[in-house]
Amino acid sequence: MTEKYVIDFAHLRMTDVEKVGGKNASLGEMISQLTEKGVRVPGGFATTAEAYRIFLAHEGLADRIDAALAQLDVDDVKALAETGKQIREWIMATPLPAQLEAEMAEHYAKLGENVTVAVRSSATAEDLPDASFAGQQETFLNIVGYQNVVDAMKQVFASLYNDRAIAYRVHKGFDHKIVALSAGIQRMVRSDKGAAGVLFTIDTESGFDQVVFVTASYGLGETVVQGAVNPDEFFVHKPTLRAGRPAIVRRHLGGKAIKMEFDTESVAGKSVRTVDVDLAYRRQFSISDAEVEELAQYALTIEEHYGRPMDVEWGRDGIDGKLYILQARPETVKSQESGSEKLTKFRMLETGEVLTEGRAIGQKIGQGRVRIIRDVSEMDKVQAGDVLVSDMTDPDWEPVMKRAAAIVTNRGGRTCHAAIIARELGIPAVVGCGDATRALRDGDEVTVSCAEGDTGNVYAGLLKFEKMDVSLTTLPKAPVKLMMNVGNPELAFEFAQLPNEGVGLARLEFIINRMIGIHPKALLAYPNLAEPLKTQVEERIAGYRSAIDFYIDKIAEGIATLGAAFYPKKVIVRLSDFKSNEYANLLGGPDYEPHEENPMIGFRGAARYVDKSFRDCFELECRAVKKVRDVMGLTNVEVMIPFVRTVKEAECVIELLERNGLKRGENGLRIIMMCEIPANAVLAEQFLQHFDGFSIGSNDMTQLTLGIDRDSGGPVSTSFDERNDAVKAMLSMSIKACRKLNKYVGICGQGPSDHPDFAQWLVEEGIETISLNPDTVIETWLFLANGGKAV
Repeated sequence: MTEKYVIDFAHLRMTDVEKVGGKNASLGEMISQLTEKGVRVPGGFATTAEAYRIFLAHEGLADRIDAALAQLDVDDVKALAETGKQIREWIMATPLPAQLEAEMAEHYAKLGENVTVAVRSSATAEDLPDASFAGQQETFLNIVGYQNVVDAMKQVFASLYNDRAIAYRVHKGFDHKIVALSAGIQRMVRSDKGAAGVLFTIDTESGFDQVVFVTASYGLGETVVQGAVNPDEFFVHKPTLRAGRPAIVRRHLGGKAIKMEFDTESVAGKSVRTVDVDLAYRRQFSISDAEVEELAQYALTIEEHYGRPMDVEWGRDGIDGKLYILQARPETVKSQESGSEKLTKFRMLETGEVLTEGRAIGQKIGQGRVRIIRDVSEMDKVQAGDVLVSDMTDPDWEPVMKRAAAIVTNRGGRTCHAAIIARELGIPAVVGCGDATRALRDGDEVTVSCAEGDTGNVYAGLLKFEKMDVSLTTLPKAPVKLMMNVGNPELAFEFAQLPNEGVGLARLEFIINRMIGIHPKALLAYPNLAEPLKTQVEERIAGYRSAIDFYIDKIAEGIATLGAAFYPKKVIVRLSDFKSNEYANLLGGPDYEPHEENPMIGFRGAARYVDKSFRDCFELECRAVKKVRDVMGLTNVEVMIPFVRTVKEAECVIELLERNGLKRGENGLRIIMMCEIPANAVLAEQFLQHFDGFSIGSNDMTQLTLGIDRDSGGPVSTSFDERNDAVKAMLSMSIKACRKLNKYVGICGQGPSDHPDFAQWLVEEGIETISLNPDTVIETWLFLANGGKAV
């Protein structure tokens, strides 16, 4: 086949940009180099820059165009419109030169009889800025028949002479003759009847490079690219995928309210229309798990070929059911950012009137307008950048908390809900103020400073502060393994890029509350639920096979995301430790939870697992963990059991875990016990007969040793300090017992994050790991590496 003016994509490489433009050269590169590796790209062909030039030379077309433009005053709008229209008509009326005609017909026939194609333009004039082609990169979809293909190609050529393009080149001083276009004719993927989307070979938010991020929606991909729909989203873990195991670590069901399809009444085939998607389809994922993983495999192959993170468009043909790669280009945002090689510190440059003060959380400074929220119904008042002020917060508030620049509460200590979530989100919080909702006025501007020690101050007005970056190109060796406390899987990819030795505490409560939001008993009882609870549950479980599968799969996704983010480092997952009042906050919760005067020391932890009333719920958690470890192969995930009151309770839990497929030592499984009750320290050696080690929970150990409710504010709360000698005695006993029996011992409580001197004491006692809040890892690392002295 002759290929002087028309070249099959399969014969093109990236080195052919000058002949056929970047878009067509990229398609050729993938078809010629990646087809044999299993990447499916629709075939087709491209006209060359030379074809464009010989077409203009045919029948004196170029001379007529030159003459018309030579006498044109582009500032005369009427003359410009008339001249542009005349040139475009000449182009459409000019027949193709004989050889170009023959090559076009031959290549189109090779695709098959009356094949539907897309005709796209690709600029070849590399010596002009990209901006000179703005608005001219025409695309004609759903073109059928040879003559229609030729007409579409001519329209691509004619687009170089629309009014705006002519005026632009004249004003910029560019010669019209140096511009050339290539037309790409590609077999049409009928995603209008299927699905389409975009995928990235890195996480676009954090830049984490061990996942493929896939988005998908029904119909043409334009709705996804433009952001017109809320698509389905999937994260696929690369190492797990390469190992041949199920690798989707997280799914999000998008709204997919509309889809774009071809307007079949359009003669030219360019027109599209937007239609609503049926509710039943919205409640399903637009592509299957198998298709997500097939796309991710394509992504790995493409990334490996180009040697860099890639941004890829794809489509699923609704007629043949196959997946196709439509375009691939380098990802240019997150992949260009440098790694986490700095520590950011905040410092106030001026002070002012202190309106209220409390416990400082987060070591940062935030500013904004006060928004006083008295209950969950008012949450929509909080806008991005506001300072959220309330009596206290609970898990129902979490969606709005991430909008805030800072959080201020009347009640709560350093381990209250507001404090934990603020740390997770990386925003400052001042908790336990006592009078915040009275001392602050809605709408006033304030500065919230947690960068001045243990006391957090809320200042009137927007005061000056500075943000300093400290270089961390090389961290000194720490005398102990420093891990992290992580609850929110959505932040895992970001946190994983901090220096760390894994996750010492992953809280299942965050996953259940944020990703599920329904009491497990309600899911076990479904569909035998009263309205409106039944309908509410159905809305939440959309996209999953059943209510029980939803609970198991969502827990598994949360754990797998954490396991994948830190793989192959250890991720110690604490099974659920909701208290009765917290479970009651979940959808359907009040129907299944007892009322307790002091839930903090009530029906929680191991006592729940072994109780007949909750055992079936616990078994679902076990199934989720087993799926992550044994099916997905993320054996870096380990299990931690909270709040074990008696040795008998310990025996029962271990037996129950084994009965549910989580046997100590099997497939390398370690089961850790949370050491947080004085009884755990006193009888440490007896408890350790049943576990592979302790992870010390200093919050509860302090609470129960000193008799202080850790969530209380007021005068008593000032005595809550992990450094109290009685608490230290308990911790010392626990560490010594673990060392004696050669068992793991770490700490995951709040103390080391708040008090570097406490962390130093733990190192001296022989602790194996210290698990810290992400915002304190670097500072504590440097402190300990410097022998317990401030850097």
